[in-house]
Amino acid sequence: MDDGTEPGFNRTGAQSSPLSVHSMQLYADERVPEEVSAADEMPDGKEEIAAVRGDYTVEAERIGSVPMPGVLTSAFTAVVSKLGARKPEVLVDKLGERLAFERIGVRLYQALMDKAAALARQQRMPFSVDDLQRLRDDELAHMHVLASALDSLGADSTAQTPAAAVSAVAISGLMQVLTDPRTTLVHCLEAMLIAELADDASWELLISLTAEADQDQFLPQFRSARDNEKAHVRQIRGWLQTVVLGEAR
Repeated sequence: MDDGTEPGFNRTGAQSSPLSVHSMQLYADERVPEEVSAADEMPDGKEEIAAVRGDYTVEAERIGSVPMPGVLTSAFTAVVSKLGARKPEVLVDKLGERLAFERIGVRLYQALMDKAAALARQQRMPFSVDDLQRLRDDELAHMHVLASALDSLGADSTAQTPAAAVSAVAISGLMQVLTDPRTTLVHCLEAMLIAELADDASWELLISLTAEADQDQFLPQFRSARDNEKAHVRQIRGWLQTVVLGEAR
């Protein structure tokens, strides 16, 4: 497998068919809509699309719901007391989101380990499969920390909260990159960097929310997980830079 940057007969650009570019441009120019001011309505088509999207947004049902705790533990009662009129289920929702993301993170790293093991026969890599396994094990440990936090609040750590459902959809494209046999090491590291940057930012938010809910007993482990994620970002970014610069030489 090559690095994906070798020249080839790529016909996706206009330069691959210069004789047709002029006629294509003429065709497009003849159909340019008249200019409208900001106060005027949008051209036909765009207005209808925006209206339909707006209607769907207003009328849509919610993605899901945060399950009520099966057991009202003292920790959950403390969250309710601290947040008062605000919604304590927000913390449960975000804990569920992080749990889902970490679970998928384990699978992402496993997919990268499988690909790295295959590519190691053909190219040098700045890391070993064991290095990836350590990062995967961090994600697995974070997952257990979050499940334990949910359980201690009386929430159901096996339930999929709305934020968890959306998170799974958002990260699904990254999984497709990792598991596509055609993607290169660079493609996969770029996908992992996207995941780790999101992971880092999301842990910061969860820590702030946890502190706001006065659940200080969770903060040491959450901060440790955040520090792990920051280290992951540095490692993935460094590996990506090494591979890309190596290909450019």
